[in-house]
Amino acid sequence: MQSRYPETYAQWKANPQAFWAKAAKAVDWIKPADAIFDPDQGAYGRWFVGAECNTCWNAVDRHAAMRPNQAALIYDSPVTGTKRTLSYAELKTEVAALAAVIQDLGVRKGDRVIVYMPMIPEAVIAMLACARIGAIHSVVFGGFAAKELATRLDDATPKLVLAASCGIEPNRVVTYKPLLDEAIALASNKPESVLLLQRPQCEAAMQPGRDHDWTAAVSAAKAAGRLADCVPVLATDPLYVLYTSGTTGKPKGVVRDNGGHMVALAWSMNNLYGMQPGEVFWAASDVGWVVGHSYIVYAPLLIGCTTVIYEGKPVGTPDPGAFWRMIAEHDIKVLFTAPTAFRAIRKEDPKAEHLARYDLGGFRALFLAGERADPDTVQWAEEILKVPVIDHWWQTETGWAIVGNPLGLGALPVKHGSPTVPMPGYDVQILDEGGRQVGPNTMGSIVVKLPLPPGCLPTLWHADDRFKEGYLSAYPGYYNTSDAGFVDQDGYLFIMGRTDDIINVAGHRLSTGGMEEVLASHPDVAECAVIGVKDALKGEQPCGFVVLKAGANRSPLDVEKEIVKLVRDKIGPVAAFKIAITVNRLPKTRSGKILRGTMKKIADGDSWSMPATIDDPAVLDEIAAALQGKV
Repeated sequence: MQSRYPETYAQWKANPQAFWAKAAKAVDWIKPADAIFDPDQGAYGRWFVGAECNTCWNAVDRHAAMRPNQAALIYDSPVTGTKRTLSYAELKTEVAALAAVIQDLGVRKGDRVIVYMPMIPEAVIAMLACARIGAIHSVVFGGFAAKELATRLDDATPKLVLAASCGIEPNRVVTYKPLLDEAIALASNKPESVLLLQRPQCEAAMQPGRDHDWTAAVSAAKAAGRLADCVPVLATDPLYVLYTSGTTGKPKGVVRDNGGHMVALAWSMNNLYGMQPGEVFWAASDVGWVVGHSYIVYAPLLIGCTTVIYEGKPVGTPDPGAFWRMIAEHDIKVLFTAPTAFRAIRKEDPKAEHLARYDLGGFRALFLAGERADPDTVQWAEEILKVPVIDHWWQTETGWAIVGNPLGLGALPVKHGSPTVPMPGYDVQILDEGGRQVGPNTMGSIVVKLPLPPGCLPTLWHADDRFKEGYLSAYPGYYNTSDAGFVDQDGYLFIMGRTDDIINVAGHRLSTGGMEEVLASHPDVAECAVIGVKDALKGEQPCGFVVLKAGANRSPLDVEKEIVKLVRDKIGPVAAFKIAITVNRLPKTRSGKILRGTMKKIADGDSWSMPATIDDPAVLDEIAAALQGKV
């Protein structure tokens, strides 16, 4: 089938406002927009100005009327042995009852609510209940350190915290309440109330007067028939604030509005991911991250799909066949996850022997995002799954894909190493350091010509100047992605890393991402990372870390020698690649991103602090030990 992408992108480019006005018909509006786009509002203009809407109505109520008995949400928790399905009608009742409780605790339209919860249905219900009454939610990853949580309490100034007593990891229970209590003690801004869901695995102590029992309060609201109605909000009002790490140590609160967010996500579900109402979509992420906001909670429900809440891991809960069981058991059509998950599966089960136990006959596509998808991992997934494996690229700030391969419009040919082409709304360009556009296959800074499309951040929470300085000032008229790469002769984008991942070796600008591709191609390497380390002579020199596959009966020294030769053969002596180090694991955030910046600071002997988002702090000690005598 010939892809409809070229004509669709051309339609957007010819008349952006007409394009998004048509896409907006997928949304129920209380009041239509006075202007589809107003260039005079905000830092670069605002979408659907004057329109009134409610995100919860669009995600829940209208489907509860049209398809009340269809599953809205499937909860599958291998770590607790629990499964639960909520229909759209049941979801509406749960959301409306919790919304009434939140109102009883004094929360009104425009107030902020912090959500501090694990991957359970109540986390989704909490977000939707806030959206229902026009409160602005800010989800903080469950188990996040008290000091980091306190900074978010101070920045968002929430009236209420919605929390659970604990989260469950494969081999431990993570208690949340002591962390929350410590964060509130540390914070200058203290929330008036905490609504706490007591999980059976851990009962937390309650503070009288401040803390309220979730289950009791929601049960009482249902018994009294108190179900909150949807509150109209402006399309330009914030739906949520999601904090992303800032270079200053002060968290950056990415603001997402209601109207443009719904339009963009609804468009993407059908056109990018190829999903239809009634089908099951699984984003194997966490609601603490942007992927969880966009593609666990909002996008699937906006178009009437069934979404999946998975409380588990790709391996170890109980084995590397965990994802295959999920897809087969729940008839999942499309899976969206991070490349890290597939590298973990491949490391434990390189021949995909667990896959043979499951029927994936209904599975249509795998989407990867969150970090660079190395061609080796993509090809392995293609070979074992025999469905399209689609890399796509976006950011917390954009909320949905900047660049992808639109399955719903008819997929374009895949080029390994490229997330393919820009989505409508994004005019992606490559600029040199002087802000001049460069030609095909020339490395530079990846930018997006303003205005950004619907769904992208209009600003940072109470930090308009910081937004302009951080994103719009480097290249006037453009949004700076802080990623580096090039566009080839066919218009395909190749992302080679963050702009700070381009290292300068004796005057040559080299991509660590390109070197990682070479390392990942070695048959014994499960995953890898390349950083630039200070060098008195050359400025920087590359240093590669590799994790070997399970069952790789090779001497690490032999593999390291082969890797050095491989880089020399494929990139050339100019890379000056001489240091390869085998490690048991790489330091990562909970979302699976490798902490290259921290690794570089350790290697350079610079001062560094423990990243708040790190999954296991002990790994950094292992990295420091492995570097001894090597650099």
